Parts: sequence; structure tokens; C-alpha cells
Amino acid sequence: MDKYRTYTCNQISLEDVGKKVRIAGFVQTIRDLGGLVFLDIRDMYGVTQVVTSSKESDVDFASHIPLESSVSVYGEVKKRDDETVNPKLKTGLVEIRIEEITILNKRTKSLPFEINGDQEIREDLRLQYRFLDLRNDKLKNNLILRAKVLLFLRSQMIKQGFLEVQTPILTSSSPEGARDYLVPSRLHAGKFYALPQAPQQFKQLLMVSGIDKYFQIAPCFRDEDARSDRAPGEFYQLDMEMAYSTQEDVFNAIEPVIYNTFKKFSDKKIVNYPFPRISYKEAMLKYGTDKPDLRNPLYIIDLSEFFSKCTFKPFINRTVRAIKVAKHLSKGFHEKMLQYATSIGMGGLGYLEVQEDLSFKGPIDKFIPDDLKKELIKLANLEKDDTIFFIADNEKRATELAGQIRAELGNRLELIDKNTFAFAWIVDFPMFEEDEHGNLAFSHNPFSMPQGGLEALNNQNPLDILAYQYDMVVNGVELSSGAVRNHSIEIMLKAFTMAGYTEEEVKNKFGALYTAFQFGAPPHAGIAPGIDRMLMLLTDADTIREVIAFPLNSKAQDLMMGAPSQVRRDQLRDIHIQITK
Repeated sequence: MDKYRTYTCNQISLEDVGKKVRIAGFVQTIRDLGGLVFLDIRDMYGVTQVVTSSKESDVDFASHIPLESSVSVYGEVKKRDDETVNPKLKTGLVEIRIEEITILNKRTKSLPFEINGDQEIREDLRLQYRFLDLRNDKLKNNLILRAKVLLFLRSQMIKQGFLEVQTPILTSSSPEGARDYLVPSRLHAGKFYALPQAPQQFKQLLMVSGIDKYFQIAPCFRDEDARSDRAPGEFYQLDMEMAYSTQEDVFNAIEPVIYNTFKKFSDKKIVNYPFPRISYKEAMLKYGTDKPDLRNPLYIIDLSEFFSKCTFKPFINRTVRAIKVAKHLSKGFHEKMLQYATSIGMGGLGYLEVQEDLSFKGPIDKFIPDDLKKELIKLANLEKDDTIFFIADNEKRATELAGQIRAELGNRLELIDKNTFAFAWIVDFPMFEEDEHGNLAFSHNPFSMPQGGLEALNNQNPLDILAYQYDMVVNGVELSSGAVRNHSIEIMLKAFTMAGYTEEEVKNKFGALYTAFQFGAPPHAGIAPGIDRMLMLLTDADTIREVIAFPLNSKAQDLMMGAPSQVRRDQLRDIHIQITK
């Protein structure tokens, strides 16, 4: 190491004054002051100022080094003059008087953008030159934080007695909610591996194997469309599973891990610990979503029955949801909310304002009989100067729209405390739902245990059956999803049969589990918090790509490596693939 550096760029201090040292890094800035040239040298750890002698040859050489070139500098550490001290730098009290400067690799191309500059840079350009983008302090610090968080998560899991086990990347295709990435086999013509959407089956098979507590930092691959909080292609989870465990056991294991991580790596306040439990049904009614942002104090109420007694035709025989805002709002605010409502597919946005005498003012006031107005005040707990908004549609759509209106009101009215984390468990998900064709389908995780077991599957209305499924949410983001697993072959077959699978299809698609469950599989449960989302929340990043070293763009392309790309015909021939146009 001494060939290039004896110190990193953040290590030099007043204690080193008089010492001969060598540092190496990128040339960040050059300031030519005529008789002297000052350079800031940056490595991963910090920045150190170096200065030339007044010799004309030294000044000329140093002033012409291209920025972002890689150099090694040798010289004596000196205390800076008082007027040149830089309190922003850890090394701001000292500088190195250059005795020797070696260009290790000169930059020969123009920079596509300024490193650590203030200007906005197009994301496609940043991703194309990601190796330069990562020289930026913000991204570099995100990667350092990622490494620290991973180490902390591992240490907490190991402390609880979990065993880290790596599971395969090449596996079989199975219906798990998203499209698989397929890998053709060279040795077995016409057959394909799939990249795992999650280690779901492997983690359950580890439980059957007698591994009591398993975890891994697991890569997952799903061919999904990108969102700000979802990376297309590849993402990572803190995957865990526990044998002989219940839902409560999982909560008791993972909740302190997440709490400790957010507490350690963020200055934001966690407003609710232990995390509250909210049923799926309550979440959908009260917040309009199964991943509510509990920082928003607004909530939704159901007024469908009330409006069945009124004469406003758009609300008759419809699901009607309402949101109360304890504030008088301007005409301009209502106009902007109407614009937003129409942008999300609503025909309008009804509202009422509560006057001094508790009378109403608003576009639908005349449709509410006088004798019912007191009932509305009581139902919605209305007071003077309150405003109440109404959303009407079929039940599914009204729920979704009310959730969006609630979120928009919370943001526009600045009701959300950005310096807090509000966690919750969403529990009691329905086991089944109807798909767009009216057929029964799994609503969440097909490997979940129904509440009530086989008896519930045999005797209850399928749409009334709840599952031991749970999500951890924070600030409107689904951080984690898990379940108590179905470990009984009899219950597994019954559940899949109800969802339209034959026993033969279950054998073919989930053969390993089908077989393993016939060999004394223990009860087991697990969960898998998303690491990329965790880091996105910890860093206040706008998109998940800011916490991933080399992410795909929103179209699932790697602009730096040029993937996906065409391959040679002989490569296709080896794997028995022929492309037809």
C-alpha cells in the first residue's frame, strides 16, 4: 500500500505536522493562484488539500492535471495559515506541501457531468456513467450506509440464534405473483430454470429439514414494472423463517430488529413502538389502503347507509366514503382538489362546509333533508369550520379513491410530520378473493395457513376466510410481507383446489413442498423485510435506485452495461433457442 499512499485523505491532522506522507485519490478541484496551485485530493474517506511549491514548472504541471484524474501525492504536512483554515473538512487545519505528484491515470475524456456539483443531472446520463455517479458523496454514503445496515441486520439475527443459509438462484418456475425470469438449459433442450422471485419454497423446505431458525440477505428476481419504491429485476430481502412458530413469534423476533435498525441509522422519531396491529378490513375502510401512512391524521368513514336515505342520485346504491378536515378551506383549495380528483378518474368531489350555526354550505347541501343533517353531524363528528369530502363509487373503487384523496389532503394541508416513522402491522388478510373473471384466487401468499384450518376451508364462505398473513408497513410503504405457512398437505391441497388447481398441478408446480409435507413437516412462519426499501426510507431517497449500486432504469435496462443485449447465434444454438421475428 505504501507505494501509492501511507494515509487516506481523512486521516491527516495537526498531530502529523512535519511528517512526510503520501496520499492518493482523484483530483477534485484545482485553484491556480498565480504563484501557487492548490489541489483538493479526494478518496473514499475524505478530502485533503495539497499545494505546490512556487517553482514555475511545478505550478504549470499541477495546473494542467485534468480534474478527476487519479494521482498520488508525496510531501510534508503543514499547518494551514489561519485565514485558509476550512472548518468544513476534517483535514481543514492542515495541508500537504507537494514534493512529488504522480499522475496514476489521466482523465482523457470530457466529464459527462460535474462530480459533486449542484446542477440537476438527467437520470439516464447518471445511470450510463454510474461509475462516475458513485464518486458523488451522496451516493457513496448511501452505499456505506447500506453496508453498515446489512452488517447490523446480520448481527441481530445471529444474536437471536438464526442460521444464515444461502438458497439457489437457478430453480424451477412457479406461480408466485409476478413474471419469472427464465434461463434456458443447455443440457436439457427445451427446458428452463427460473430465477427465484423469493426463496419461498426453499425456506419452507429448510424448516422441513430441521433448520430451526433460518435467515439470509436474499436476492429476489421479478419481472415487474418499476415504481419509485420498486426496482425492476433484482432486489434484496432480509428473509427469515422459524420452525414451531406462530404469528406472534415472528412479530417478537423481527419487530425489535427493524426498530433497532431504524433507531440506529436515522435521527427520525419512531412514534409507535411496539407496532400497532390493524386488521386488513379496518385499514381498507379507515385509510383506503393496506399500507396506510399513519403520520396522516385524517381517516375515512363509511356513509353509504346514510346517503341511501338522501335524494342525491350519484350517491344512491353506491358505496360512499367521507373524510373530515378540521379546517375551513378556500375556494382555490377546493378547485385544486377537484382537479386532482378528476385526474384520478373521479367524476367530481362533493364536499360540505360546516357553518357557525352548524348548518351546511356546499354543492350537495340541498340534497340532504333537514331532519338528517343533525345525524350527519353526529356520524362524522362535525364541528363549525370543518369541511367534509365525499367519494362515491362501487366498493372497491370507492375504497381506492378515498385512500388517494386522503393522501392528497394530508400532503396539501401539510399534515404529515416528515421527521417521524409510523410503523404498523396489517393482519388478518382474506385468504381468497375473486379475480376479474369472478373466479376464486389467492389474495396474498398461496402458501399461507387459513385461520381455522381445514374446517374453515370446508365450511366457511371462501371470501370470509381469513389467513395468518401479515404486512409490516411504515409511512405508506409496504416494508415486509409474511405469513404462517401451510405445512399440512391436506390443507394445502384443499386451498389450492379451491383456487382452481388440480392435485396434479400442485404436484407439478410445487413438487418439492408437496412431497416434503408428507414427511412430518413442522409448523413454521416467516417474513422478509425489503432491504432496498428500508434504505430508501433511511436516506429519504426519492427513488429506490439511489440506494442500489448498479440499478436498472425504469424500463429494466442497464444503460452502463448495455443489458438486455443481443447475443451471438452460436450462444442461442447452444441453449436450443431460435428467435423468430
